[in-house]
Amino acid sequence: MKIVIIDYGAGNVKSVQFALERLGYEAICSNDAEVIQSADKVIFPGVGEASSAMIEIRGQGLDKLIPSLKQPVLGICLGMQLMCQFSEENNTDCLGIFPVDVLKFNDELKVPQIGWNVINNLKGDLFQGIHEDEYVYYVHSYYVPVNENAIALTDYGLQYAGAIQKDNFYACQFHPEKSSSIGEQILKNFIEL
Repeated sequence: MKIVIIDYGAGNVKSVQFALERLGYEAICSNDAEVIQSADKVIFPGVGEASSAMIEIRGQGLDKLIPSLKQPVLGICLGMQLMCQFSEENNTDCLGIFPVDVLKFNDELKVPQIGWNVINNLKGDLFQGIHEDEYVYYVHSYYVPVNENAIALTDYGLQYAGAIQKDNFYACQFHPEKSSSIGEQILKNFIEL
């Protein structure tokens, strides 16, 4: 099995790679289109800011490649937000895989949301063996509203999409690579899709 983590210069690539190694999987970090297209599974992580990440992605031609992928793709944190159509973070046009806008938490909430929070209303294969209200680890100031593609919900002053799925594209706002045994199970479920 060939697992490729898209390396476009954003944050948590190595921590995702190490989490997969702990599960017994080897993953390649790459921004090469042929390497990414030839993968069985693709992971699109991200930590950072939407507009500068999209500049990198466009500069490397990944803005055309990522939405065209046919194998299972998992976006993580900023990766999930970049898979949406638009982000309020510096008014950024994103990849448009999911027809939803990323919004900023209101000023009454402490942002970023950092730490453990529960996921519920779980749907689909990504959450096989995961119980309602399990804790996962979040770090984010922007969120994806509840929408028709939501496969997990979370509350932080309001209810939002903790994970989304459309066709072969899966994404989670939380960090499975930092979410202990629950996160490892979610990564394992994705690899075994």
